[in-house]
Amino acid sequence: MPFRVFFRSIIWMSVVAGSVITGMAGCDRHNDVLPDAPPADLADYIEEGMKQWDIPGMAVAVVHNNEIVFAEGFGVRKRGEPEPVDEHTLFGVASITKAFTAAALGMLVDEGLISFDDPIVQWLPDFRLHDPWVTENITIRDALSHRSGLGRMIGNRLQYMTNRERSELIYRLRYLEPEIPFRSGYVYSNMMYLVAGEIIPAVTGKSWDEFVAERFFEPLGMDRSNTSVAQIRDDENAAWPHQEIRGEMVTIPRRNFDNAGPAASINSSVYEMAQWMKLHLGEPGVFNGTMLISEEVMKDLHSSQTVLAENEIYDDLSSYALGWFVQYYRGARIQRHGGGTDGMNTTLILLPEQDLGIIVVANTFTPFRDAVAYTVLDHFMGKSAFEWNKHIRGDYEDNYARQMAERDTIRQMRQDHVPPSLPMERYTGRYYDDLYAELEVMKTEEGQLALRFWVDDSQMADLEHWEGDRFRAVWRNPAQREKFVEFTLGRRAVVEAVEVTFNLRPNLLQVGAYPSGYTRTVRYDRVDP
Repeated sequence: MPFRVFFRSIIWMSVVAGSVITGMAGCDRHNDVLPDAPPADLADYIEEGMKQWDIPGMAVAVVHNNEIVFAEGFGVRKRGEPEPVDEHTLFGVASITKAFTAAALGMLVDEGLISFDDPIVQWLPDFRLHDPWVTENITIRDALSHRSGLGRMIGNRLQYMTNRERSELIYRLRYLEPEIPFRSGYVYSNMMYLVAGEIIPAVTGKSWDEFVAERFFEPLGMDRSNTSVAQIRDDENAAWPHQEIRGEMVTIPRRNFDNAGPAASINSSVYEMAQWMKLHLGEPGVFNGTMLISEEVMKDLHSSQTVLAENEIYDDLSSYALGWFVQYYRGARIQRHGGGTDGMNTTLILLPEQDLGIIVVANTFTPFRDAVAYTVLDHFMGKSAFEWNKHIRGDYEDNYARQMAERDTIRQMRQDHVPPSLPMERYTGRYYDDLYAELEVMKTEEGQLALRFWVDDSQMADLEHWEGDRFRAVWRNPAQREKFVEFTLGRRAVVEAVEVTFNLRPNLLQVGAYPSGYTRTVRYDRVDP
């Protein structure tokens, strides 16, 4: 498997390389009795790896046979401050949220209120997509299994309309053209999980946030978990996000993802997430003797829905279910998901046949979490030890050098001696795109240009001249990094539009938002004289 695929999977989907796994398939220890406790040196392994990777804080929990057999925190909540991470420290679990949204809809299926195969417009009559036929036929199941064909509007580097209602984000979807035809394959879509989550208030009258708290957090004893960073107090036992920027690990602002909550906004601790894993293990859907979700619906949630291309994750067959990835690992069926938002990273793996669940969280983006998770998984499966950290670290360092070289090439191609065509004030004005809405170009007190998106002062970027009418936009929120913009001039040297290239998925975040193999260039047309 090419490393670019392997590393992309690690960063975004909490996956490890299929070629390695294929080579390991026969490496069993042939123990008659499988372990019932985690490796004795697990804490030492984690602490050593954190130093190597420069990770401020991590937490790990392991569930086995309906018991929490390991739950510990390591490091600190915020670099430079003494408060330690423990098993009760809140972390943003990001896309692990998707499984909560799918399960919440599963509860409504159990109650006979909806079907996974209901058309979305049956419950959200104002919902529209680019293609009218797809609008009428796309179902809840399509949304939950990433087969809508729609790609990213929001992502780890792009905060999209954070000061707007969820309804406006859904309205804008009608202007998003698909990346592939409807139901022809897998394209990861946060926005379609937002759409799916909004079916809950349409059916029940309760917001997605209220429903998740009432139907999951309360019965599972997840008393400190929440659906918004706005609910985290300043004095709370909660981790701060960190990110490597220009070679330094720094604290960054917490990211408010409320408007896309059903896709990625839950904050929880590994101790409380262990309760969530218990719900999916043993007798799935049953927690402490009480059935919360039926066996039939649980089976649907964990059953393959959309087949993934071989090079997406593993060299063997892999798929997406409803909020879960499903695949085989060293001969055993696993279900797992990753989570990543600004400065928060999660890996969650279930091995149902051994009633085993593993969750690893970190307060920075790091593939080391996968080394921890798969080391624990190998141990409980009775497989021969594999040096996951050494393997992942080696590949990471090679890729870091490769991406830095590509970034340097982009810089070397810059022709900064070519001046802008116009004085700075001639570029200022208001611009608009149907999908990405308002953009204002303004002149700062220092005489430079800045961008403001969505009439939102928290979404601003300063422009650095690059070459000609091309600029590099550096976000004021350091977590969002940078992007390129270019002005288009018409007759009489009047600025007609500005094109913004959003980096939806960097090749390697630690290097920067670019180089990126997944971008979207948006043309904003000028709307004032």
